[in-house]
Amino acid sequence: MDDQVDSSYRVTADELRQFVERYERLEIEKKDIADQQKEIMAEAKGRGYDTKVLRKIVALRKRDMNDIAEEEAVLAMYKEALGMH
Repeated sequence: MDDQVDSSYRVTADELRQFVERYERLEIEKKDIADQQKEIMAEAKGRGYDTKVLRKIVALRKRDMNDIAEEEAVLAMYKEALGMH
């Protein structure tokens, strides 16, 4: 009975280790990608681009065009109501 428990524990521990190691590899890849993104923004900034605006453009490109149009219409209405044309 103890051999069976030890055997299943070993398999579970090996599987668990594999999950942890896969996750750790992805963390390393994620950091590498983030570093590459920073390099791109540093290069763009060096060429005179506003990186704050570039980040907004990237965020907008991820969104649905209808959502953006609706948000911009509401923003325009609020600005007009506050005299911020």
